[in-house]
Amino acid sequence: MTNKITAEELNTLFATIQDRASSKDSASYTRALLKKGSAECARKLGEESLETIIAALANNKKNTIAESADLLYHWLVLMQSLNITPNEVYAELQRRRLRDKKPAEPPQAP
Repeated sequence: MTNKITAEELNTLFATIQDRASSKDSASYTRALLKKGSAECARKLGEESLETIIAALANNKKNTIAESADLLYHWLVLMQSLNITPNEVYAELQRRRLRDKKPAEPPQAP
């Protein structure tokens, strides 16, 4: 079974994070994390990054996938805390891709 998941999945998750950010639900983990500020969101992203690295170094595919999902979620929470949208990051990736595709300039004659 092959499912093609695109950036749309990240956009949907980001929309959920935005909704939780403005919710009054005191049980929301997302809301609680955002209330602690961007420094805590960044710390949590770092923690998830280390957990992803550990899973990868153990060559544990299942855990690497699970930790990668946590990593992406916490990256999106950090983006929300800094008022950055995923589309801004996608635009930067596109800019870099297009820059790298430019044909090399011919060398200047001395």
